[in-house]
Amino acid sequence: MDGTSTVQDPAAPAPPPPTPPVPLTALLGREDLGLRQIAGPDAGESGAAVQWVHTSEMADPYPYLLGGELLLTAGVHITDPVGAGVYLDDYVARIVEAGGAALGFGVAPVHDTVPRALVTACDHHGLPLLEVPPRTTFSGVARAVWQLVAEARHAELRRVTEAQQGLATAAARPDPVPAVLRQLAARLSGWAVLYAPDGAVLHTAGTAQGAGVRQAVHDLSGVVRPAGRPGPAPASATDSLGGTRLTAYALGGGQGFALGVATEQREPGDHTITGVAVVLLSLLTGKHQGAADSVRSAALVRLLLGSAAGDVAPLLGGEEWTVVHARGDAGNDPVAHSVAASALAAALGSGLVDTDPERDLVRLLLPADREITGQPGWTLGVSAPAAPGDLPPADAQADRALRRAEATRAPLVRHREAGIAALVASAEATAHARVLLAPLGGSTALTETLRTWLSLHGNWDRTATALGVHRNTVRQRITRCGALLGADLDDPDVRMELWFALGRTP
Repeated sequence: MDGTSTVQDPAAPAPPPPTPPVPLTALLGREDLGLRQIAGPDAGESGAAVQWVHTSEMADPYPYLLGGELLLTAGVHITDPVGAGVYLDDYVARIVEAGGAALGFGVAPVHDTVPRALVTACDHHGLPLLEVPPRTTFSGVARAVWQLVAEARHAELRRVTEAQQGLATAAARPDPVPAVLRQLAARLSGWAVLYAPDGAVLHTAGTAQGAGVRQAVHDLSGVVRPAGRPGPAPASATDSLGGTRLTAYALGGGQGFALGVATEQREPGDHTITGVAVVLLSLLTGKHQGAADSVRSAALVRLLLGSAAGDVAPLLGGEEWTVVHARGDAGNDPVAHSVAASALAAALGSGLVDTDPERDLVRLLLPADREITGQPGWTLGVSAPAAPGDLPPADAQADRALRRAEATRAPLVRHREAGIAALVASAEATAHARVLLAPLGGSTALTETLRTWLSLHGNWDRTATALGVHRNTVRQRITRCGALLGADLDDPDVRMELWFALGRTP
């Protein structure tokens, strides 16, 4: 195999696919441009493609190239076309070294023809050379590339959207796991396999693969399955065998299932499509409950049937638990919120999740020994470990931690009970906070502005940015808070007491 690479990020909904490059043949096929390839490997056979256009008359454009460009030049820097062989060879070599995709040479007004030495250099270094006729402006070429980029982007987004819909439909079938694998394999034009925690093959779908590829994918899946390995396993791993690209993904939920994929080619949107399949399969394989999961489900059933919380708590076990409050960017759309919450639960390895779309809030319950890390697109508040009978106070801790995380714009904040807060009984502290803040009349705008302003040490601009309001609005609200409370908000003692009180109120 050609070497394995691993990725530590959790398998979660992937971002939109990158824009596919534009095949050079599509640009050459535009009759309105009249471009003609006169050197370098044939664009159709080589599959050459461009991602953007850059115009430069510099003798060495290397420092300004990002890779993938169609570099356009009128040859102003070529003062001696006949004797510029060595110079042009170095010029083309630098473009290739920078990752340039092709070179376009404008005929007229500087040169009547493309210098022969430039044609030779492009043939030597394997860089496609296009002749741009006098009637075609460089801006016209750039506009054509951006049009083709937009069309390619639209086509790729449509392909990804259709694939997501197909995978979601497959997940709703009576045989969801095989159906999702078949849909994934079809969308990627490849082969997909689901492995059990012990490495046994559960299901396969797609184009049949040889024994070498099957064994290579199986070996790669062992990289992401945590059994028998010290420390956390990576979320995914990639490798290649010949011309086949191999990828393995750990499925969320902590059950040890893994997904393997083998494809002959890799399109920009394939990562997004596979990410959706990973989330769906994580949820589906998470339904295979062990003994502990069955006991926890029984606890939930007993609560629904009217049992007292104190009677049900022992079913959860004697270990401690952690409550997590999370708020993401899915908005209050119930469907989008549910999908995002399921993905978060899968990433954190928990099946105990509660969603509140109206507040854009997700609450999760995890064993206290489970590592909790920040998740892209989410703000998390984490409680201190608590026994099953002490989960309600832990829920309040997670809520306060989430509010502090949002106020300080931190991705994750853990509850820390220390200092004065640890010396005051919770009920007494809450009562004191309610009395102290009562003059604000329960105004959410005033309370949240005061909380954010204090968390940012009285910085007006940062508070305005965090709340999404004008800085004058912040000043007006803080002035109003000071007047209602009858307090000098410049006094550090007053600030400390108010911060303590705000931490004890919703």
